[in-house]
Amino acid sequence: MASSPTSYESTAELLTDEFQRSYHAPPMIFRAPGRVNLIGEHTDYNDGFVMPAAIGFYTWIAASARSDRTLHIRSGEFHETIDLSLDSLSGPPRKHWSDFVRGVAAVLESRDVHLSGANLIIQGQVPMGAGLSSSASLEVATGLALLATSQAEVPQLELVKICQRAEHEYVGTRCGIMDQFIAVFASSGHALMIDCRSLDYQSLSIPDDARLVICNSMVKHELASGEYNRRRAECEAGVKVFRKNSPTVQALRDVTLADLENHQTELSDVVYRRCRHVISENQRVLDAAQALRADDLNRFGRLMYESHRSLQQDYEVSSKELDLLVEIASSCHGVYGSRMTGGGFGGCTITLVRANSVEAFHEKITQAYKATTGITPDLYVCSAAQGAAPWR
Repeated sequence: MASSPTSYESTAELLTDEFQRSYHAPPMIFRAPGRVNLIGEHTDYNDGFVMPAAIGFYTWIAASARSDRTLHIRSGEFHETIDLSLDSLSGPPRKHWSDFVRGVAAVLESRDVHLSGANLIIQGQVPMGAGLSSSASLEVATGLALLATSQAEVPQLELVKICQRAEHEYVGTRCGIMDQFIAVFASSGHALMIDCRSLDYQSLSIPDDARLVICNSMVKHELASGEYNRRRAECEAGVKVFRKNSPTVQALRDVTLADLENHQTELSDVVYRRCRHVISENQRVLDAAQALRADDLNRFGRLMYESHRSLQQDYEVSSKELDLLVEIASSCHGVYGSRMTGGGFGGCTITLVRANSVEAFHEKITQAYKATTGITPDLYVCSAAQGAAPWR
């Protein structure tokens, strides 16, 4: 069972030793977490509500300043070292891991933050391609490292927006703001309910006897990125229809289920169902927040199952593997609720499990999933973790 990453102290020590061997200087060390979204999927780019929590898997960066304008970057995960000139950061996505670093540096410079060169060693613990936001984790850790080596500061919310813009313009993914936001603002032991329009948020305690169990289906379908952008376009098509009738509508956040039914005939079946998911999902997040405030995990779990059905049937971003994991989870003792999490088309489910039932849950879901698919899933047992910060 993958219950936790390598000890943080050990990670920091190994990274420090590697950096000092390579650059003969002590580094500053920064880390930013991955995340899992408990409920509120595909609502963030519709100005809606989401409820993520950070997980204890981090992207770590060791850094020191250089006297020139070069970023010398080594990736432990990709076993690759590259140089980027701070004077030549422009250009479209290159489909390379360095786009995340290049993008953050470029957006910082465009905001009149004068960066110095830096030596960077990146070590990622967040599983890639599993929908756990390894990209935002890398962006935020990069932002902290570049600001520190340049002796510059930006407000936390500004850093969130910088990292989101970097992903839009230099990576080519039109992500919402949730991933970068939770990486920066996460609080240990708590989920955050984020209003993606106002960027107000509420910190909601997760009971100590509950665990967040992430089940990686080990499957990632290639169409995910294109379908993500297509879903966003379908939501925007719905907004145009509603705006004709009510000019105050700016996003699906402003539309009720009653509005949707009243204008159903003006929407294609596909756009209608996409809108129905987003509108109903926003309400589920608000209801889930009420459930957490009342320590009502049974209600929270029911909302998770409803969310999954909506993502499966109306938004059509699930997969047979994700559906199977949720089905198996629903038959396990000690499970409150389960759903797919992340963009979809493979990746992970998130299941809320009683702490004393985790071991039995792990055994049953591993055996049953493998018996049907021939695949052994990766499981990560987590509690809500702390957000990005320098390592002491």
